[in-house]
Amino acid sequence: MRTWHEMRRFPLAVRLLLVNQLGVNTGFYLLIPYLATHLTENLGLSAAVVGIVLGVRNLSQQGLFIIGGSASDRLGARGVIIAGCALRTLGFALFALGDGLTVLLAASVLSGLAGALFNPAVRAYLAQEAGEGKAEAFALFNVFATTGALIGPLLGSALLLVDFRTSALTAAGIFAVLTVAQALVLPARKVEPSGGGVLGDWREVLGNRAFVAFALAMVGMFTLENQLYLLLPDGARKATGWDGAAGIVFLVGTVANLALQLRITKRLKSQGNRARWIAIGLAVMGLAFLPPALTAGAVPVLAGALLLYLGIMIAQPFVMELIPRFGRPELTGTYFGIFYVVSGVAAALGNTAVGWAMDTGESGGHSWLPWVCCALFGLASAGAVAWLYRRGALPEPADPVRERSTV
Repeated sequence: MRTWHEMRRFPLAVRLLLVNQLGVNTGFYLLIPYLATHLTENLGLSAAVVGIVLGVRNLSQQGLFIIGGSASDRLGARGVIIAGCALRTLGFALFALGDGLTVLLAASVLSGLAGALFNPAVRAYLAQEAGEGKAEAFALFNVFATTGALIGPLLGSALLLVDFRTSALTAAGIFAVLTVAQALVLPARKVEPSGGGVLGDWREVLGNRAFVAFALAMVGMFTLENQLYLLLPDGARKATGWDGAAGIVFLVGTVANLALQLRITKRLKSQGNRARWIAIGLAVMGLAFLPPALTAGAVPVLAGALLLYLGIMIAQPFVMELIPRFGRPELTGTYFGIFYVVSGVAAALGNTAVGWAMDTGESGGHSWLPWVCCALFGLASAGAVAWLYRRGALPEPADPVRERSTV
């Protein structure tokens, strides 16, 4: 009830974007986790070809976030969000209807490009529309995203009892509904010119050393968030001998998120500079991996998962609130886009290190190794943010009176 009450404080456009994120994550996780199995078992593709198809989708999204961010600034976030959802509708429909490599690659490119368009655009639009309530808006955004990430796999596993095509068409249908809803509800906003070309915008953002340093410092957050889908499920399965144990981790985390996210954000927002809470949140995320490192069993894994969710709840809304404050409002989308490119590449390298630690730990009998590796990532990121804060490199929250005038 608290979530719905808080939602009603925001304009209709913000409320739609929150529901939109629930739908985006539901549709995405309904399909993508099962795509590799479909390509190998149903279509008989080799592991190498499957890797190409999945890699093209990931590269199309991670590598093109900067395009989506710039398009949001220059064309308006509304149109970019709508275009992104429409492209994902088409991409997921192609996964359902095609079985040739050319069609599958086209589906991968469209699906990845779609995410590259609407992810930075949604965050830019939300930051612009939420006014002084940015932190609360991004806290709600996290609640809806987490809930969708739980619903999606559950719905996907049920639909797969019919067949993969039904699952893919359902995912495409969700994005089609979102596209129509956005076209009908999201108001168009006047686009303020940035005063230069696209390359000039990129140079300005990349020349902001404090921003680039902050984006690199966030490698811990993105790497450790990804362990909700890699290390923690693997640890839960090994501890219990049950494949469904990972689902319990997600369920408990989602319930905790629904119950605590808004309370945490509202309480911390009034108690000191946001950068301090980002650093503390990252430290909690790192410490979350110590219980499974120290003691084997299901309880330490579950305790670690809850601590990880807690750290994300502390840090993430303030990270999203802070990004637009590094530069001019006319470049909000570009800042979000480049942030996701920089941190995404860094996190990919971090995940590679975690994967290496998992393999090395298993072969060498050092089961603690990947957990300690993740703890070090989190603590290093927390230290980096704390260092940037002490140097005065991170922007302070804006004047609330000034923010209210822009709502």
